[in-house]
Amino acid sequence: MTDEAHSRPTVHALLADGTTVCIRPVRGADHGQVQGLYEEMSPENLRLRFFAASRRSAASAADRACASPHRGYQALLAETAGRLIGLAEYERTDEQDTAEMSIAVADGLHHRGVGTLLVEHLVSAARAEGTTAFTADALSENHEVLRLFADLGLRTARRFEGPEVRCTIALDESDTYLTAVEERGRTADVVSLEPLLRPKAVAVVGAGRKPGSVGRAVLHHLHAGGYTGRLFAVNPAAHSILGVPCHPSVGALPVTPDLAVLAVPAAAVPATAEECGKAGARALLVVTAGLDAEQARDLLAACRAHGMRLVGPNCLGISHTDPEVRLDATFAAGHPRPGTAGVAVQSGGVGIALLDGLSRLGIGVSSFASLGDKYDVSANDMLQWWESDGRTDLALLHLESFGSPRAFSRTARRVTRRMPVLTVDAGRTDAGRRAAASHTAAAATRTMTRGALFTQAGITATHSCGELLEAAALLHSQPLPAGPRVAIVTNAGGAGVLAADACAEAGLSLPAPTPELIDDLLAVLPDSAAVGNPVDATAAVTEEQLTDCLDRIMRHNGVDAVLVALVPTAVAVATGDDLVRALTRAPGRRPKPVAAIRLEQGLPVELLPAADGTVPSYAEPQAAARALAHAARRSAWLARPAGTVPDLDGVETDRAHAVVAAYLDTHPDGGWLDPRVCAELLDCYGIPQSAWAWADTEDRAALAAERLRGADGRVVMKGHWPGLVHKSAEHAVHLDLRGDSQVRAAFRDLETRFAGLLQGVVIQPLADRGTELFAGVVQDQVFGPLVLFGLGGTATEVLADHAARLAPLTDHDVHDLITAPRCAPLLLGVNGARPVDLEGLEQLLLRLSRMASDLPQLAEADFNPVLATPGGVSVLDARVRLLPRRPQDPYLRRLR
Repeated sequence: MTDEAHSRPTVHALLADGTTVCIRPVRGADHGQVQGLYEEMSPENLRLRFFAASRRSAASAADRACASPHRGYQALLAETAGRLIGLAEYERTDEQDTAEMSIAVADGLHHRGVGTLLVEHLVSAARAEGTTAFTADALSENHEVLRLFADLGLRTARRFEGPEVRCTIALDESDTYLTAVEERGRTADVVSLEPLLRPKAVAVVGAGRKPGSVGRAVLHHLHAGGYTGRLFAVNPAAHSILGVPCHPSVGALPVTPDLAVLAVPAAAVPATAEECGKAGARALLVVTAGLDAEQARDLLAACRAHGMRLVGPNCLGISHTDPEVRLDATFAAGHPRPGTAGVAVQSGGVGIALLDGLSRLGIGVSSFASLGDKYDVSANDMLQWWESDGRTDLALLHLESFGSPRAFSRTARRVTRRMPVLTVDAGRTDAGRRAAASHTAAAATRTMTRGALFTQAGITATHSCGELLEAAALLHSQPLPAGPRVAIVTNAGGAGVLAADACAEAGLSLPAPTPELIDDLLAVLPDSAAVGNPVDATAAVTEEQLTDCLDRIMRHNGVDAVLVALVPTAVAVATGDDLVRALTRAPGRRPKPVAAIRLEQGLPVELLPAADGTVPSYAEPQAAARALAHAARRSAWLARPAGTVPDLDGVETDRAHAVVAAYLDTHPDGGWLDPRVCAELLDCYGIPQSAWAWADTEDRAALAAERLRGADGRVVMKGHWPGLVHKSAEHAVHLDLRGDSQVRAAFRDLETRFAGLLQGVVIQPLADRGTELFAGVVQDQVFGPLVLFGLGGTATEVLADHAARLAPLTDHDVHDLITAPRCAPLLLGVNGARPVDLEGLEQLLLRLSRMASDLPQLAEADFNPVLATPGGVSVLDARVRLLPRRPQDPYLRRLR
């Protein structure tokens, strides 16, 4: 095996039954365990593995797996509690890019996903080394291993050769395979969370006898909240706390706790976690804060060694309101109201605010997790739990960081199809625009990166806890609008104007009523009413008239949602009319969303009880409009089919890898490619470039200019030296050069001004007129490649007209990138102008995305300007920076 393959990191992952296993390369010291794995197999399983029941095969297999590392061979093992339970290996064959693979699982551990998990990790290792297919031989009666291969989600072909079957498994990373891996991961993840969220016994370690301690507060919440399982306290100085039995240590408990809550000093956390693991606990909730790096490492090591899932440290706690559990292991002021919203936060303060808000609205909580420092359990875990629990229909998140954004994005895209997923976009600003070496790096702010993730995953991103609750109230209580068209009805003209302004600012539309609708409404409203949009029903409107008005608007095909802005009047009081009741007394749930605006309302948002559900009511028009806009965007996202990543012709991935490897061999620290290497890399992906030539002397520059002159005879000269990025800012560009003398003079000028730096020049024909655009990519170590697009030229950073999406781009993502910037009308054609080559522009962005997805070493790519005309698209200037990075599989099943 290669040194890189042999040094693959040790990771932990979950089996199908939720057990934590360690996956790592086999080492020489493992020889005895590997041989024992085979020797302990039954004769029948030995025969199925080696096609003969010979004990000598065990020693030979151990010799091969534990031999000194050699190229083209990889062996991975799975172990739990120090016991080797499975082994998978491959060895490259004489056939190009193909490897022979085999797998073995310890007797008694079949059907728990050991083999499948090992094969997934073996596939990832093989892909990283360029292997494109596995072959594996099996006896035709070995139904278990044949089923394992068939269920992987990879394309598998079988060829029968007498009693044997040769399986060929293509290692392409198709969506089918990723979906299969996701489903296996989701099942294992949910099972592993059962001891955490549905524990049969809980122990609070560190509960004090005196009021004021966090541990005592958690114990009180569990006891007073009616937890249905067995509850214990651990304190060597007490026999009972708050009426809960107390024991001196975890090991002294009469039963093994599924969940242990740790509220001990930071220095004691690792040892306490180890004690819990040895006692058989399956989950930890660590509310303690202030762990240093060593304590944190030891805590996580104890959890991994003993297979415990961990929430925290430094967190508020967890709750699960199912009547069969009634688990409230938090130190919040009150108990959350049972309901249907799942909540996961990193900040305890935000968690308290959301719990209070959801309880006040009557939505309530299905389960709650304060993730704290998020060593293990993450929002991804909680999304998968809510997807499966049968109680949650609304997910609320507050995330300051992401462990694996690409895995989170795939999970969120799936979950968001089933329920709204809302988040507070925390940490979305940068402390000023960073000083960046390229336009792409300057544009790729945290706001753009997170925004791209949320947009592509269909997550409703809000800017505050208040806005989150506003949107949650509407999404919980009302159907989704079919579109952004809103009708406003009011009993006071001024309130209607405020509502109309708010809708316009939120991106909603206010269609004028049709003549038929006008006649329909005038027939039921007071004579003084004005039927436009807003509909001013006047202070004279009665409850019955308002009800009829709303019913008729609801039936109108040109309206998707209704906002009703009401103010209290003496007229309504005198007649005994309750205008709010016109919204809430409808006998059946209305087919379109309706929301109230009541300026006198004390709370920002309320849910008004209705005949069939609830109706949201807002104190501010802006809040109501924002909530409706979020609902409209969710509706549009759901209505659009999932995008696909198009196949591209003319892509030479192997050649691109060779170009990158050759550059990094001579530049081990990475750097900006010179124009020749940069052009070669772009050519590997069929990215169109303007004609150009390299010249390192005055004579060669003159010859290149003569060859490249266009019809008008003008060329451009750009200087180059290592590290030069912004040529215009350095005045290293000469434009509009005519004739041999001007070209020579320009070369001498650059040679003189940049003596000791200049390595050569790029000569290009002067470009035609067109729209100057910008395209680029930044490889974020956490989020992966981010593709940016927008208006280009020298003012690209000043105008900041950019959109961004995470790679790999789908066909929908590319469409969104092109249409999102403010300059989009220039591309589509305005004032009789022809549109630019949109298909060529899409191809350029898709190929840029593919290049970034293929090459983790690509740190930045900066195409500015990209010239777009009706006749085509061409990159006029390209810069690419490489760094020595290893490929990582963001979808590989592993714990944090």
